[in-house]
Amino acid sequence: MDNYKFDSDKPRLDLVPPELIEAVGAVRTYGVKKYGEEYSYRNVEPKRYRAALMRHICAWLKSPYGVDSESGLPHLWHAACNIAFLLELDIPEYSRDENGVMTVKEAE
Repeated sequence: MDNYKFDSDKPRLDLVPPELIEAVGAVRTYGVKKYGEEYSYRNVEPKRYRAALMRHICAWLKSPYGVDSESGLPHLWHAACNIAFLLELDIPEYSRDENGVMTVKEAE
């Protein structure tokens, strides 16, 4: 059978651990219940997500199985969610090529 699906240059999203997707999904579900709007995270300054990321990383380093006192979810899950927000909001060096693949812009 010939290969008519031209996706060899696209990222292999099937290689992303499902645990990462589920962790970010759990934190996002909690956030939507708390804040009420699916995209409200876009109205927050990225520096606040950097600060939250550092708090959750520090908490995780002190207690690898510790959970956030408010959400009851693991600190590492919150850290992953903050990284996801920052990838969208705060990293201007990333762009998408003509196929929608995320790339890094070269320095000018």
